[in-house]
Amino acid sequence: MNKHHSQLALAKCSRHQRYNEWVFRDVPSDIMIVVDGGTFSLHKFPLVSRSGRIRKLVAGHRDSDISMIELLSLPGGAESFELAAKFCYGVNFEITAANVAQLCCVSDYLEMTEEYSKNNLGSRAEEYLEVVVSKNLEMCVEVLKQCENLLPLADELKIVIRCIDAIASKACVEQIASSFSRLEYSSSGRLHMNRQAKCEGDWWIEDLSVLRIDLYQRVITAMKCRGVRPESIAASLVNYAQKELTKKSTSWNQSSQPKVDLVSGSNDHEKVVVETIVSLMPVEKLVVPITFLFGLLRSAVMLDCTVACRLDLERRIGSQLDIATLDDLLIPSFHNAGETLFDVDTVHRILVSFSQQEDSDEDMDDVSVFESDSPTSPSQTALFKVAKLVDNYLAEIAPDANLKLNKFIAIAESLPGHARTIHDGLYRAIDVYLKAHQALSDPDRRRLCKLIDFQKLSQESGAHAAQNERLPLQSIVQVLYFEQMRLRNALFCSYPDDDHKPMHQSWRINSSAVSAAMSPRDNYASLRRENRELKLELARMRMRLNDLEKDHVCMKKNMEKSNSRRFMSTFTKKIGKLNIFGHSFSRESSSPSKRSQVTDSKLTERT
Repeated sequence: MNKHHSQLALAKCSRHQRYNEWVFRDVPSDIMIVVDGGTFSLHKFPLVSRSGRIRKLVAGHRDSDISMIELLSLPGGAESFELAAKFCYGVNFEITAANVAQLCCVSDYLEMTEEYSKNNLGSRAEEYLEVVVSKNLEMCVEVLKQCENLLPLADELKIVIRCIDAIASKACVEQIASSFSRLEYSSSGRLHMNRQAKCEGDWWIEDLSVLRIDLYQRVITAMKCRGVRPESIAASLVNYAQKELTKKSTSWNQSSQPKVDLVSGSNDHEKVVVETIVSLMPVEKLVVPITFLFGLLRSAVMLDCTVACRLDLERRIGSQLDIATLDDLLIPSFHNAGETLFDVDTVHRILVSFSQQEDSDEDMDDVSVFESDSPTSPSQTALFKVAKLVDNYLAEIAPDANLKLNKFIAIAESLPGHARTIHDGLYRAIDVYLKAHQALSDPDRRRLCKLIDFQKLSQESGAHAAQNERLPLQSIVQVLYFEQMRLRNALFCSYPDDDHKPMHQSWRINSSAVSAAMSPRDNYASLRRENRELKLELARMRMRLNDLEKDHVCMKKNMEKSNSRRFMSTFTKKIGKLNIFGHSFSRESSSPSKRSQVTDSKLTERT
């Protein structure tokens, strides 16, 4: 470095501005460069020798001595121009991931290419970007972070797309390497992957969380195209959303109504984040935790996100609703302050989505499965869990005085009839609703109680319902009837040898509950057997009815023919056989025939 360049020094003219007027000491200045954020007094010869743009500007004013050049649209402002000026004056500085994007953009803007000088700033920055940055994932993320303030020029120079492709490629390679590291031989000598071992290929998840949402979206999209595991994508989305929406999650206190302005501009960023995260979610089921889905849904409702965003979340939740908890379903009602405490409409749509998915699964199954006596399918088990969850949810929202009857019934009827094996939970929820809404009319009470199948109540719930004054009279009569049937069948089942009819009646009542607990897909064969049994049962009942009718006719005829005299004669004979006075009792006469003979002889002697 020559003496002229070694004497170069920079000094600030003001302490109150980050980049103010700069003066290169010991160098005669003949031009002033004004950029956004600062003013530089320089000599135009070093700049003209490296920058094609400044050369053209100076050449355009050859007739008049130009003393000031304005570069207000220079990318990166004063900080970028300072680096470019240092390079023009030969001042050494280090190219790093933190400034390479600025150098690429400012060199393109100032036209610092090989056309004007060999080994110019543009080629130096491009070489570092291609050789160093593209080989390191962390550096690529850092360059992307710097590109946030350099758009759209950084996009036009393909700095962004090159970093995104490098990140996606590196993440995919890391994932493959991590998968190979988890391969091991089993005891049988077969090679398999150890799923218990921690996956070390997802260390990049934390690094991506510093990116702005638009660049983050492009990175995740590129990763999905490269084949990065859906589990890794989901983990990155969860981590990013938790960092971006932490402040929003604490803006609402469950003990009170929300105090934030939901339409203010401060929520625009959170709204974009939620909608973007939802659009990036993998399509695979059970990849994204359901608790996270419910958290996003609460944020989407509170931030008034698009309908498509909320419906997508509701559909994803409905596909794994069987693993949800009661706390997940208790979504606060943010916008309707005068309505219900919880968002019942959203939960109803989730239940409808769950039921529609169950129906579509059944339609896709082959018809031959209806002929088999297969055990309860996993989807049926999920249906039982959701039914129990819905009953608990109904009991939780029932005390709300603003909860309309139609909404309560809609939630209860959102599941098919065979979803509930026992109606104890539904009865408890309806009882809570009746207790909280005592002004309900009798027709509405009857309409509400029609939801309950009193034959599916347990013994304890049936006993409670029989004495429940809040139930309409018709419901109480049904409860008493089924309790009487249950008691009678229990009594007859204690003596199975006396009569087979009660046994079949008991089986029929119990089998109806079992049949209701099975889905149409699983109980077709059992329904056929039950149909045959019911036909035999009907034939026995007809025969028994005929016998009873004959006996009734005979008894009626005998009663008509009998008179009081014949009745007294018969009565006297029976009294005589009783031996009220017991004078003819003898230890030696033990048989009834002997005692009757002795009595007859005594009566003959007396006459």
